[in-house]
This record gives sequence, C-alpha cells and structure tokens, in this order.
Amino acid sequence: MLNVTVHGLWGVRKEDPQELAGRWGRLLRALGAIDADACGNWRAAEAEDDPSAPPVEVDVPALTDHLLRTNPEPDAPYIGYTSSLSSGRPETVRVTVSLNAGGSANRVPDSCVVGLTSAADGDAELVRRSTDVLEALVACWGPDWGEAYSREEFRAVKSEFGLRAGAPRGGRSVYLSPGRAARVPEGLPGTYIRTAEGGLVVDLTRGGTELPGIETITEVNRELLAAGALEPLPAPFDRVMY
Repeated sequence: MLNVTVHGLWGVRKEDPQELAGRWGRLLRALGAIDADACGNWRAAEAEDDPSAPPVEVDVPALTDHLLRTNPEPDAPYIGYTSSLSSGRPETVRVTVSLNAGGSANRVPDSCVVGLTSAADGDAELVRRSTDVLEALVACWGPDWGEAYSREEFRAVKSEFGLRAGAPRGGRSVYLSPGRAARVPEGLPGTYIRTAEGGLVVDLTRGGTELPGIETITEVNRELLAAGALEPLPAPFDRVMY
C-alpha cells in the first residue's frame, strides 16, 4: 500500500461557503479529468465505507449545502469551514479531499489536502500523476506553497531539517508562490512548471516518469532553504501570498 499526500497552504483568506464550494468543485472536477474512475463518486468522508450513503454532487449549490451542514457552529465564519469528501475504492485507490478554509482567524493557515491511498505501490494514475494533482490544487486554491509527498519522503525531510508541522518544504514536487519562486535557483533536478500567476512547480518526477530518491529530495530542500524560498509564512497568518 502506498500513501501520497498533496496539499496547499496559505494565509487567511476570508471566503463564504459559496466561494469555497466553487473552488472545491473545480478541484474535484479537475481530479476527475485526471482519473475519472477514482474521482467519479464523491461521498462524505465519514461515510466512505458505506455504499448506500448518498453521493455529493460537485456543483456549487450541493457543495455549499454540504459545507453548511458539516459546519453548523455559529463561529464557522470566524474559525473557518472544515470538511472532507472521499471517492474511489479501497481495493484500487482511495481519494480524500479535505479543506479548512474561509475563516478570518489568524491562528492557523488555511489548507486543502488531497490524500491518495493506493492498494499497490505506484500503480494508481493519481499517484503517478501527483504533480498534476498539485497543479490542479494550485489552480483552484492559490496557495502560498504546496507539495506532493509520501510518508517516507515527509519523514526524511522532517528528520533532516527539524521542520515543524506546516513549515514550507518540498517532496516529490513542490509549488512556490511568486515571491518564493523568484528565489528558486536554476538547475534543480526536475521540471520547472510556471503557473499563470507567476508561481512555480518544481516536479522531481518529471511528469510522472521518474521517482526521485530520498537523497535527491533532501538535497533539493537544502538548496531551496538556502535560497530563502522556503521561509515560514509570517505569523499571524494574515497574508494570502508570500
């Protein structure tokens, strides 16, 4: 079994449930374009093992209703909206898309996380194309930084550099917002993909054709840290972009 996580993180960006639903729906549809079989039947994450649970449509009204039903607390507009949807099958690949976003509190940054659990190492399209998943997340949510990583890759980078949870880092691919991208050195061992907003994805898998080793990922993090491209998001977390 293989677990790969793709996530993006950003500072406070106040958004109402309809705005969040629009971004969330675009991401879910983008995932369906990458792997329609795995991302074609979304249910509330807590009901992922219940085949009788009703599906959640990926249009704005349905996702808005889902966000409001799963966040009934009156302080949700302040602390943010938290929810998760799952698709896929445990015998092939399971996909979970979670968000914590839209509030005005600046205690923790906002985030969107796509969890990919493959029954067999590396055979799932979404796992192989994890950088495409990261690009889709970036296009929909506009994070400050993001990455795709396996558990082994995350632990290796954390151990090497002693990074706290939520600190910018890179795995098998990394996204850096425009201010960070301006500091990225040339010549890293991956494909450079520029985003429409001026950010940068550094893809160490080269389009899913290679799997970088732990040493390569660690060295890329070392170079990005030395260049200042992985500076922590300033606290309080009241800036959208770095």
